Amino acid sequence: MLKHIFDIATFLVITCVVIVGTVPAHAKETGLIRDQEIENTIRLFAAPVFKVANLDPSAVKIHLVLDNTLNAFVAGGQRLFINTGLITNAKSASQIIGVIAHETGHIAGGHLARFNKVLENSTAVAILSAVLGAGAIVAGQGQVGGLIIAAGQGVAQQNFLRYSQTQESAADQAALKYLDQTGQSANGLLGFMNLLGEQELLVPEYQDAYARTHPLTRDRVSAITSHVAKSQYSKIPVSPQLDALFRRARAKLVGYVNPIGATLRIYKSSDSSLESRYARAIGYYRKAEMAKALPLIDSLLAEYPNDPFFWELKGQMIFENGDAKGALSPYKTASRLLPDSALIKRDLARVQLALDDPSLLPDIIANLLEAIAEDKESPFTWRQLAIAYGRMGDKGHSSLALAEEALLIGRPDVAKYHGGLAERVFPMGSREWLQAQDIIGAARPNKK
Repeated sequence: MLKHIFDIATFLVITCVVIVGTVPAHAKETGLIRDQEIENTIRLFAAPVFKVANLDPSAVKIHLVLDNTLNAFVAGGQRLFINTGLITNAKSASQIIGVIAHETGHIAGGHLARFNKVLENSTAVAILSAVLGAGAIVAGQGQVGGLIIAAGQGVAQQNFLRYSQTQESAADQAALKYLDQTGQSANGLLGFMNLLGEQELLVPEYQDAYARTHPLTRDRVSAITSHVAKSQYSKIPVSPQLDALFRRARAKLVGYVNPIGATLRIYKSSDSSLESRYARAIGYYRKAEMAKALPLIDSLLAEYPNDPFFWELKGQMIFENGDAKGALSPYKTASRLLPDSALIKRDLARVQLALDDPSLLPDIIANLLEAIAEDKESPFTWRQLAIAYGRMGDKGHSSLALAEEALLIGRPDVAKYHGGLAERVFPMGSREWLQAQDIIGAARPNKK
């Protein structure tokens, strides 16, 4: 589930990072999160659009940004960043699909190619830091938390991501074509444009970033309105499956990012729908009111015993309230129900590590290696792997993992130190020795 700017295997589980130095008073904190359920939902929304745009859906990386403003952008090649605020403020799945179609138009059109080229081989954290004009980041204490970045006033974002009117119109036309080719209505895109129109009435400092970087014009709205009036797909509703997934994702995020009072105003206790119970369970868990949170998640599990994300949430609730032993079974069930989720395996490994049982170490390492195979950019996972190898007495692989973590969090001296240790442990020419060489080379001052 959403883990504190998180990474989701649980909800969202991520590595804790803090800003170096003093954060300016005007700065805001934001960060990347991982959540298997929400990522899966966004990918389902996006895959048909990517395909008709001649993009390989598996090659486009989707990143969730924990920020309540209305925004989405593409950067660093085929990377799509979506703010949680876009999901919580959207009225329907079709609005998010419309935004994805528009951003896909920017990718396919090669807009901001120069900026993308500069960041092409960068990590998602480095890209987000550059876009936000953020300061440096360093690792936290290894606890599950979030990749926190101190963002300034969006100057970098406006400079790098602001599109021309020609590019915006081209992305709109591409989006309308993609939606027609996938048999989907453009009403959602039009509805989102109306939201942008409301934003443009605000003074700039109160506008969401999307309104500033994607300038709206009457001609754009008129063109989309005209298309909606003529398209044979305009009256086709979003499928019930996608609508249900959207409502779940929105409820999950609302429960996580809002105070419980705000969550209860949206999802009232008298509402027994799945999404209402989901949001309230998360909200109460976030407030550490487990006596209210557990009955809600248990009621969902009673009705949906094969839902891996409900089991994942229960495991997270229990684990983060200090009971690793009690969290083990829910996480195992979640992993069994969704065996391809490397993120859930990572959270399972985290729980297993907390149990400090040497007999679990082979399983822990296997789970973490699967997580890293999917996401090599998670410092938290590398740190957990280093701990597991260390407990096995495997100093070489532990040093390699610590070196990889150090590279990701911008500590080249530490990376060179651990890389050097690993280099001396493994035979020359072995895979591990070559990995250590790569790390040492990447950590040199002339390397980024």
